[in-house]
Amino acid sequence: MSQHRSLKTSGSVGTKRSVLKRGERIKLLKSRGLWKEGRLPTNLPKTKPE
Repeated sequence: MSQHRSLKTSGSVGTKRSVLKRGERIKLLKSRGLWKEGRLPTNLPKTKPE
């Protein structure tokens, strides 16, 4: 069975994602000094990737 053309990737390898995963956001907040230990990983502020 073939894959529908709308589901295929465009073939551009190494493109930068505009959305970070939760772990990546926490890591970025820690590096910026905005993360407090003991804080829950929910309701994180929006962050832009570097």
